[in-house]
Amino acid sequence: MDKRTGPTHFLFRFFLLSCLFGLSLATELSFVTCGSVVKLLNVKHNVRLHSHDVRYGSGSGQQSVTGVTTVEDSNSYWSVRGTSGTLCHRGTPVKCGQTIRLTHLNTGRNLHSHYFASPLSSNQEVSAFGEEGEGDHLDEWMVQCGGLVWEREEAVRFQHASTDTLLSVTGEQYGRPIHGHREVHTMTGPSQHSLWRAMEGVFMKPSESPLGNMDYSYPLHTEF
Repeated sequence: MDKRTGPTHFLFRFFLLSCLFGLSLATELSFVTCGSVVKLLNVKHNVRLHSHDVRYGSGSGQQSVTGVTTVEDSNSYWSVRGTSGTLCHRGTPVKCGQTIRLTHLNTGRNLHSHYFASPLSSNQEVSAFGEEGEGDHLDEWMVQCGGLVWEREEAVRFQHASTDTLLSVTGEQYGRPIHGHREVHTMTGPSQHSLWRAMEGVFMKPSESPLGNMDYSYPLHTEF
C-alpha cells in the first residue's frame, strides 16, 4: 500500500487538521461547512460516493467514481471546497444553491462530469479529474436543498453546473477489477436515485480557527 494514501497517513492528516483548524469529529454541527471532509451516502442504494486510482476502460479514461457499501474506507472521503471563481471560507455553512467542488481526499482529483456515456447504464459519466485539487469548470456542482443551508440530516441533490444533470446511482454493478461497486453517473431528472446525505467526516467548526479573521480560501494542496 502506498504510504501516502494508507490509513495511517490518512488519520495523521485528520489529526493535524483537528489541531490546526478546530474541527469537529463528532455530531456537534447540524450543517455542512466549507473545508469539511465528508462521506456522502446515496440514500436509495445505501452506497457511499467513492473513488480510487482505477481508470475507466471506456469513455473518458479518467479516474473512476463508484458507490460502495463499505463504511470504513478512506477512499470515500471528499473535501468540500469553493470553485475557482467563488471562495468557500473555512467553517462557513454551505448554502442551498451554492456551487462547490468536491475533491477526493486521497487522490486530489475533483468530482467531475461531461458528455461521455457511463460504462454500464449509458447515462452521463462521472469521473475524478485534475491534479492536487485543480481541474476545470466541469468540476462544479450546485447543492440543491430545501432550506437556507446544507443540513447534515437532510437528503440533498448535487446538480452538475455545466450540464444541469444530477449525481445519481441506479444500482448497476461492476465486475472485475472493482467487483460489487455501483456505477455513479448523472441523470437529467430528479428522483430517489439522486438523493445524498452527509455521513461520517471531519466538520470544520465556524469561528474556531486559530487563524482569526484571515482569508480562509484555499487550494487543496496547501492544506493536506
